[in-house]
Amino acid sequence: MLSTALLGALLSISGPVAAQSAPVAGPSAVAAQSGADFRGEAASGDVRDVAAWAVAGDAQRLPFAVIDKVAAKVFMFDSAGRLLGASAALLGISHGDDSVPGIGQRKLATITPQERTTPAGRFQASLGHDFEQDILWIDYDAALSLHRVIVGNPKDNRAGRLASATPLDNRISFGCINVPAPFYDKVVMPAFTGTVGIVYILPETKPLRAVLPVPASN
Repeated sequence: MLSTALLGALLSISGPVAAQSAPVAGPSAVAAQSGADFRGEAASGDVRDVAAWAVAGDAQRLPFAVIDKVAAKVFMFDSAGRLLGASAALLGISHGDDSVPGIGQRKLATITPQERTTPAGRFQASLGHDFEQDILWIDYDAALSLHRVIVGNPKDNRAGRLASATPLDNRISFGCINVPAPFYDKVVMPAFTGTVGIVYILPETKPLRAVLPVPASN
């Protein structure tokens, strides 16, 4: 997560294409079946339900990503619901599905480990920049983004955590989603170039349908 005590300055560098989320379609607007194509990639039932909901209309024919916090994994889809790629990800060090109110206006040094969550929900996202690199802004006001893995404190061993076989060591960030640089450069960036898209972050402490109005599976 980036410090947004500097948000005013960041706006002058590159803010999001659009800051407001589009309305979420309710279950009545979603077809009973839809065709998200995972191309053989393993995914949980919740990930598949959200992807189906997105393709059925909620993503509004925009590219979209589904982030499974339990599995610490990102699934990136094109506007037709075809999987572009999947990757392990690093997430907020603390488990939880909400952002602390006002956290986007605070300096990183004031954010306690318990407050370093990756919030769940539906977000309209777009490419932008911070002072160091291009990133995918997920929630600009909360300083939540998806970006290439950073070195950070060498003791964090972020690259090693990403490469490990288990998601249990993938909780280390201030809340932002870190992915391998090749995945960001070859999958995320091309998908969002010139357009906004939708990012769905699945909950880990709440039921899925308490956060997203996804129709129940048959």
